[in-house]
Amino acid sequence: MIKPALQDEAFLADVRDAASLQDDLHIWWLGQSGFLVQWNGSHLLFDPYLSDSLSRKYAATDKPHTRMTGLVISPDALDFIDIATSSHNHTDHLDGETLSALIQVNPEMQLLVPAANRAFAADRLGMDPDQLEAIDAGQSIVLGPIELHAVPAAHEELAKDDLGRHQFVGYVAKLGPWTVYHSGDTIPYDGMEKILQQWKIDVALLPINGRRPVRRVAGNLWGREAANLAKDICAKTVIPCHYDMFEFNTETPAEFEDTCHTLGQSYQTLQAGQRWSSSILK
Repeated sequence: MIKPALQDEAFLADVRDAASLQDDLHIWWLGQSGFLVQWNGSHLLFDPYLSDSLSRKYAATDKPHTRMTGLVISPDALDFIDIATSSHNHTDHLDGETLSALIQVNPEMQLLVPAANRAFAADRLGMDPDQLEAIDAGQSIVLGPIELHAVPAAHEELAKDDLGRHQFVGYVAKLGPWTVYHSGDTIPYDGMEKILQQWKIDVALLPINGRRPVRRVAGNLWGREAANLAKDICAKTVIPCHYDMFEFNTETPAEFEDTCHTLGQSYQTLQAGQRWSSSILK
């Protein structure tokens, strides 16, 4: 199994150390599509999956979710989270075990979900839907010092509910002078670049596991597509994700890195538990 760069207390120590660097933006990859973002004492969690719920669920099936990378941190150790997101209802982006543990240790934490998924998310978490913040693509919300905008995501299509609300979204988060785009699970779709060019994106967090029908799950950007998207939206840097978690649904970052080199696109490939800091951009 792949060992995270930082794990447990070493990971928490790095989060504490980073907090002393005022005005800098810090981002840690937690595995799959999970990221911890820190800015000026505020902490945002994008789509955390910090359990083995899927490995247990599919252990005796013909689609085992065999974990490749060790757990960076137990969710009940993250008792300083202000905001968490879910981009859609798939368990690696809406994990009941992870989110329930986070809510337990962060009773004031705000959880943002797509409006189309609010009832489903509330049922999974055993909560009143009114306890969840909700947003649709094209809408914005301010939670504490962080402004979040929802944009469409196509996993693998731009699916909507009966009310026309998007069931898959990405988030553009503005933290002071910094702008971070977390795509959620998506493939390219018409007009995607134009939507994202509205913002001056400092960091794009994009999946690279691609899409293979043999996996029998909805797919994502290929590495080359992630690199090209980052270039097209003028992201200052791009960090790949959604690989090295489950053996049946992964790719290496080689294609992504090679394409970034060819395009002259700045990127940072992280190990799980590793930090990226905005000082790199200065």
